[in-house]
Amino acid sequence: MLDITHFPLFLASVFLLCITPGPDLAYVVGQSVANGRRSGVISASGVALGSCTHAIASAVGLTALITASPLLFTVIKYIGAAYLIYLGSKMVWGTFFSREEEKTPQAEIPRSNTRSLLIRGFITSITNPKVLLFFISFFPQFVVVDGDHHASSFLLLGLTYAVVGLMTDVIFALVAGSAASAVSRNVMLQRLLDRVVGITFIGLGVRLALTRR
Repeated sequence: MLDITHFPLFLASVFLLCITPGPDLAYVVGQSVANGRRSGVISASGVALGSCTHAIASAVGLTALITASPLLFTVIKYIGAAYLIYLGSKMVWGTFFSREEEKTPQAEIPRSNTRSLLIRGFITSITNPKVLLFFISFFPQFVVVDGDHHASSFLLLGLTYAVVGLMTDVIFALVAGSAASAVSRNVMLQRLLDRVVGITFIGLGVRLALTRR
């Protein structure tokens, strides 16, 4: 398969990584619980688009360039951390200032929010330097060093990662979304979950900001 070696081991490793809690999974599950399965699936699609971007960047060498530059790495790290903290703060503080009568059950989010969910998922994924480092440090282990098809091999591995990630995120979204209807009928529970997810996002953002190369 091009210059790829030990592909089954690669698949197993990627699967384990995708089901490990992190910013991407937290975002997908949080949206699914708060707004239903559709929101979770759309959010997962946005995350997958970010993974595809990482895959393309890896294939053309941009990932290696960013990783080699302390300045670019730091910029991406702090952008991702700031965005996670922003999302978390919005969820936490929004529950304090929202009035109970404004919290009405919704079976499905408005179609106009689809773009917003996609963009948020994309940004959450693309600004996560841990994913970037995973691409540059993990993928080369499964590509023949003296091969002739490095770019296409990296692209195939990256797209495989994106597909596996999308599948696992969608499964988590569907499972978490099953609780959405019950949550939407309970205002106090919905606010509590908003705060829990928001605090989780803030914690992940702080952790990301403190991440070293």
